[in-house]
Amino acid sequence: MQMPSSKKTGATVLAATLLALGSPLAATAATAATATATATATATATATTTPRPSAYTEHTLREDLAAVRKAGGGDVNVLARVDRPNGRPLMARIGTRTADSTAPVPWNAHFRVASTTKTFVATVVLQLVAEKRLSLADTVEHWLPGVVEGNGNDGSRITVRDLLRQTSGLYDYIDDPEIQDALINHFDENRYDTTPAADLVAVAMKHRPVFVPQPGGPTRWAYSNTNYLLAGMIAEKAGGASWQDLVAHRVIAKLGLRNTSIPGLNPFLPDPHVNAYLTTADGKRLDVTEHSYQHTADSGVVSTTADLNTFFRALADGRLLPAEQWREMRQTVERTDDPEDVAEMPEGTYGLGLRKIPLSCGGFYYAHEGDGAGVNTRPAVSADGRRAVTVSLTTTTAPPDLAALNRATGTLVDHALCEQPARR
Repeated sequence: MQMPSSKKTGATVLAATLLALGSPLAATAATAATATATATATATATATTTPRPSAYTEHTLREDLAAVRKAGGGDVNVLARVDRPNGRPLMARIGTRTADSTAPVPWNAHFRVASTTKTFVATVVLQLVAEKRLSLADTVEHWLPGVVEGNGNDGSRITVRDLLRQTSGLYDYIDDPEIQDALINHFDENRYDTTPAADLVAVAMKHRPVFVPQPGGPTRWAYSNTNYLLAGMIAEKAGGASWQDLVAHRVIAKLGLRNTSIPGLNPFLPDPHVNAYLTTADGKRLDVTEHSYQHTADSGVVSTTADLNTFFRALADGRLLPAEQWREMRQTVERTDDPEDVAEMPEGTYGLGLRKIPLSCGGFYYAHEGDGAGVNTRPAVSADGRRAVTVSLTTTTAPPDLAALNRATGTLVDHALCEQPARR
């Protein structure tokens, strides 16, 4: 289950990151010219083999990360990693591993990536499309007959493409009042949640859709976690295995992501990790590190900054998808029917499990945020896959203001991917 972020629970405390010879000196001049040409050629060769120093350094990364921490409320733990085509990664961290320790945030800390899981699932679905096991034009009704119906919901009018790019109009099950109450007011009692994806879809079906896709009409967009529950269920039917096994075999094992896993109903994070805390309505601090809420295809992956950078670079440089499916993934639409997303998320458009966001130095980068219980993840990759950056934030009290957090992480990502120094 995808946990609500402050976007979904702003009223509560619990829910509360880019050259004429011709004089008597001609012979001497010729000799000098030859020497100069040789030196110039050597310098040119050196310039093409030795990367120029980047304007973006660990010092500037630390400055940007400090701004992220401030935007997150000040009392949060933050970790960032920048991978580049040449040279060692840039890394920075602020904070401690637990509330009661002085041990710093581990460089290879594991965390729940929350909605960044959607990019993993979309990748697997597109791999199945490339293998002609399914089509983006297939309807939900074709694969899951009778699952999306009632209260104005119609699975025969929703395609697999609609699910992946958030244009189905389906109600987001996270917004259901009973689920909100369980997550916000009764987290501790429900932290070992085992609700199957199909049951969560059924919750969404109790509500009318935000809109129903109209063939030939304008494309409308509204973010809904329900879409990826259904995408995972369809992938399972088309791929002949659970969505977890499909992602594990087709992405995690293929790329050798040794620190990425899908724990399912196992509530424990691998070591090392950073503990996450939220403050309850009565003012007590609650450790929300251990839980099984995020076990479905909209939110169930656990990873690290290094592995997420590897994943997004592999996606952008063609190691995971054929060219046709990578083009499909990058075909984006405008966000129209989700005012909260437009207000709180970075500017840009949405593709198939991927956001496309402009860079100040020209071009775009691709990303997908993840916001869960006490953890916010911001991975991004340049369009050519040569540079990637991931920022991980873990709360110690209240969730951050997402608009402020996204401005700060967006600045860090832009500086890192454009290789520009921080300017304040």
